[in-house]
Amino acid sequence: MYRLGVDVGGTFTDVLLIEEATGKTRRTKVPSTPQDQSVGVIEGVTRVLTDARARAADVRQFLHGTTVATNAVLERRGARVGLVVTVGYRQILHIARSFVPGGLGGWIVWDRPAEMVALEDVREVRGRMDARGEQVEPLDEAAVRAAVRQLVDQGVDALAIGFVNSYANPAHEQRAAEIAAAEAPGVPVSTSAGVLPELGEYERTLTTVANAYVRPGVSSYLSNLSAKLVAEGLLGERRVLRSDGGLMTFERAEDIPVSLLMSGPAGGVAAAVALGPAAGHPDLLTLDMGGTSTDVALIENGTPAIRRETTVADLAVRAPSIDVQTVGAGGGSIAHVPELTGALRVGPASAGALPGPATYGRGGELPTVTDANVVLGYLPHALLGGAMPLDVEKARTAVGTVASRLGVSVEAAAAAIIDIVNENMLGALRLVSVQRGYDPRRFALFGFGGAGPLHVNALAKLLGSWPVVIPQSPGVLCAYGDASTGVRAEANRSLVRPLDDVDEELLRREFTDLAAQIDTEFDRAGVPGDARSVRYEADVRYHGQGFEVSVEVDAGRGMAVIPGLRSGFDEAHQRLFGFALDERHEVVNIRAVGVSHAERITPVEIESGDRDAAQAIVGRQQVYVDGGWQEATLYDRTALRAGNELSGPAIVVEMDSTSLVLPGCVARVDRLGNLLILPAEQGGNR
Repeated sequence: MYRLGVDVGGTFTDVLLIEEATGKTRRTKVPSTPQDQSVGVIEGVTRVLTDARARAADVRQFLHGTTVATNAVLERRGARVGLVVTVGYRQILHIARSFVPGGLGGWIVWDRPAEMVALEDVREVRGRMDARGEQVEPLDEAAVRAAVRQLVDQGVDALAIGFVNSYANPAHEQRAAEIAAAEAPGVPVSTSAGVLPELGEYERTLTTVANAYVRPGVSSYLSNLSAKLVAEGLLGERRVLRSDGGLMTFERAEDIPVSLLMSGPAGGVAAAVALGPAAGHPDLLTLDMGGTSTDVALIENGTPAIRRETTVADLAVRAPSIDVQTVGAGGGSIAHVPELTGALRVGPASAGALPGPATYGRGGELPTVTDANVVLGYLPHALLGGAMPLDVEKARTAVGTVASRLGVSVEAAAAAIIDIVNENMLGALRLVSVQRGYDPRRFALFGFGGAGPLHVNALAKLLGSWPVVIPQSPGVLCAYGDASTGVRAEANRSLVRPLDDVDEELLRREFTDLAAQIDTEFDRAGVPGDARSVRYEADVRYHGQGFEVSVEVDAGRGMAVIPGLRSGFDEAHQRLFGFALDERHEVVNIRAVGVSHAERITPVEIESGDRDAAQAIVGRQQVYVDGGWQEATLYDRTALRAGNELSGPAIVVEMDSTSLVLPGCVARVDRLGNLLILPAEQGGNR
């Protein structure tokens, strides 16, 4: 039987087929089809099954990372949403939090983005619960019916219901949803208590609206993809990757698609969680550089940092996600010299999949990062195992437009493009490390994606993060992550009371109730009982503080929960902000997080060899580094053996990616086939 991981990126769709009995893999890359992602997915699935001589019926699980929800937000092409709120809250999305990004003068140049719901599509109805969940005023059901009819007549595609204090008692929202389903059959309805049963009227409403905004598109895509997979004979389980690195069923994803906003970037981090500790490096900074953007994240002790907020462009919703920072720096990022400044810029605009970089020969003419890498000799003459030839002259012509503007040679212009894109990625890496209170020098740098292995060595030198770890098949690693993680589920509740007033037994009962909700969702997903684990968290703050810090809770029998919450919060606050206060503590939200460990894959060890890697040499090539040309050795990665050493400059080629070892560095091959790059002076000591 097989497991099939599929990740859709901005340029390529990656497909990885894993034989469960042996852990052996087959992979392929096909161009993404933004107009309908399922076209590229089915093409890739068909190709990899054919290559492996496997039947679709032998695929037990189809595991998918998708950018459908992300793109709907980025491109503002989601559904037209109708919002039903409590009387007095019609402008809740417009008032928001009065936050203006930027410096002191940010308000001067900031263009406020349009709300996801136009004011004309918001309706107020009477009915109210108080903060304790007790009814203050009964729901006006006639007003709900009238509001739904009006909104549907106006042409809304989805409905969102957000009543005040529904986190304490969802009865009014649930009744309103029943009325909406009867009045507007076929129109999806999202309730705030069903999406985010937590304190915070604005955040809860915005998250619910975002869920409604992407729901029709995600539902249509997943339904369409399911039908095509069934038509191909693939009848196994179908799951999609959440923003927090766990999996959920297609059916659950259609209900809560706001959980998928960072589905794509989460796949690579999930793979790093599986492969990093196995290689002896549980503390990692990840660098996932693709054709359009670069995603970076931090993993400590084998666990990625999880945020309680997901941000896509100017939308920030309260949904759990891996703390990924994204920067517009990819292989397709376009280099340009603005007339106003005359200073070289790289990105965020990208050549995308079509026409792509000039060197691809598909009609692209603008200079990109990939073109610069070709000019410098860092890439072989063809990609994808020879299936995609690269045109060096077209790359030089494209980069030459930048060189003429700057008055330098083509090589110097290409080197400048690489330097700038590396600095852009360095800034993102510092955001997830230095600015979170972590020293990047104690983390290994895990590079993957189609372009990441070309740049990760240079970034390690800038950041001081050693060793560099480049896994096998780095260009399809997100697909590996999709296929190697487990089902994840969350259940949460707002408590809002001083820690001194919280009863230990009450807290334990609340956690037990939340764990029961996790079990219900795991039952629906078919997760075996012995493969489940549940951990507990609480959001804590100082009395009067405007934000919370998430603290893990040890809810084991006989353990005092509340003292651990207090000390855990103080330690986290000290690390994040450099101080802790002698103030009262408040618990705001509590949650249970369930994870399935049944889907882990044992990495396959490669054949052992000695230090000499002569058997893998496939040629030599001139590369431009440190202001001049040097000769680099080209290696076929599939021929490398554990224990081999490669001295820089060296280029390691494989079907889905190319790795660059810089002069003064040495790459060693470990037992799992990872390339471990260190400065030459450290190579004998690690």
